Amino acid sequence: MSTPTLLIIQPAGPTRDLVCATAEGVGFAVHVCGTGIEGLAAFRQRPPDVLLASLDLLDMDGLTLVTTVREEAPDLSMVLVTARASVESAVAAIRLGVHDYLREPLDADTLRGLLSDRVDDALRRRVRLFPAERSTGVSFHGMIGRSVPMQKLFRMLRTMAPHVRTALVSGETGTGKELVARALHQLGPRGDRRFVVINCSAVVETLFESELFGHVRGAFTGATESKSGLFELADGGTLFLDEVGELPPGVQAKLLRTIEFGEVHRVGSLEPRKVDVQVIAATNRDLEVECDAGRFRRDLFYRLNVIDMHVPPLRDRRDDIVYLANAFMRTTAARLAKPLNGLTAGAERLLQEADWLGNVRELRNVIERACLMAEGRLVGEMDVKASLPSPRPSAHGLVPRGPQTASRAVAAATEADDDLEPLSDVEREHIMRALQHAANNKKKAATLLGISRRALYRKLERLDLGVTIARRGKGAA
Repeated sequence: MSTPTLLIIQPAGPTRDLVCATAEGVGFAVHVCGTGIEGLAAFRQRPPDVLLASLDLLDMDGLTLVTTVREEAPDLSMVLVTARASVESAVAAIRLGVHDYLREPLDADTLRGLLSDRVDDALRRRVRLFPAERSTGVSFHGMIGRSVPMQKLFRMLRTMAPHVRTALVSGETGTGKELVARALHQLGPRGDRRFVVINCSAVVETLFESELFGHVRGAFTGATESKSGLFELADGGTLFLDEVGELPPGVQAKLLRTIEFGEVHRVGSLEPRKVDVQVIAATNRDLEVECDAGRFRRDLFYRLNVIDMHVPPLRDRRDDIVYLANAFMRTTAARLAKPLNGLTAGAERLLQEADWLGNVRELRNVIERACLMAEGRLVGEMDVKASLPSPRPSAHGLVPRGPQTASRAVAAATEADDDLEPLSDVEREHIMRALQHAANNKKKAATLLGISRRALYRKLERLDLGVTIARRGKGAA
């Protein structure tokens, strides 16, 4: 982890010398600027972990500097220093979210204690911003999890992977069952061989046998050439049967024989072909219930269920939500070429409170939308709020409220993407609500949205809301 950075914006003198020496002594990498203009340029070029600024600048008012920085970096840790302390400036600083307000001449011990705390805060914040990469044991073969259920799953994968020939991966839709299957493959002796995937819910029923076991020329209408099936393609490697509960009964019987005896019969052929395949199946159904209902062969269930890897739903592993969100944010930010480097505390709180019936897949979709909407370097609370689709009306015409119902709407939208509203419409509606709450006061609206006034004006211009808002404001007056 790189050294935390401290930007000092203060005229030259004994106070600045003391701050520099103390900051370097407690572990900061220090960058010094003597004027407000120079300091703002340095801040925008490379945002620091902590900013220490003087209110007694020669080229601009210190509170103006702090206000500008706060608008562009709402969560930046700041320390203010002044030789002319007053109640008014202290109150103004507190309103801007700056609680470390020091009066010159500085006490060396107080300064050292304060900066030591800021070093620790900066290191903890970096872990929070990039937990998937900064925390030992969190990332495992494409999966992210520091929670107890996920750590148990990781241990089971390490233990079982070298020995398993058949396995069943169970869990709700969107939990990451394929990642578990791939980890089993990669950690085992077949890790350098093929990993072949078939989604059993996406294959036409009449073609299942041909897809899995192959066919010979003339076996059925349209079979103009012989074709090998997925079992032959995966020979020596792994075949992953996703949503195995969707297999038709006739195919289930042939699958059981193939697993038992390691041979396949192509459709239209009596000649067996030997295959050596590791079979991993996944399902979001309760296969024991399916067996009781006669929809799934019990003998096939027992054959697949030699090892049952259960992937917990996201609501049962809430310790992982922020880690996953930050990982998705970093991937999305890189793809969009946006300078995003973390989530605000309010955004994290919203994510922690949601129900996530769509699990990890739903969380990823929400974070991608929030990254599209984010301005500046952090994904904020309003970005996340606007990225959670509004809950749909119930049969009685009532719209439920709260993060849990919102997440159910996201889960439904995940299953039916055609029902999603365009992102620009969601953003436009959200901004209009904020302006109404703020009685058309742009500064208050920007505060509600968690963005700067400049960012709000850019959004108003991009969404062509200027004329509409002006008319609405005139009518209201």
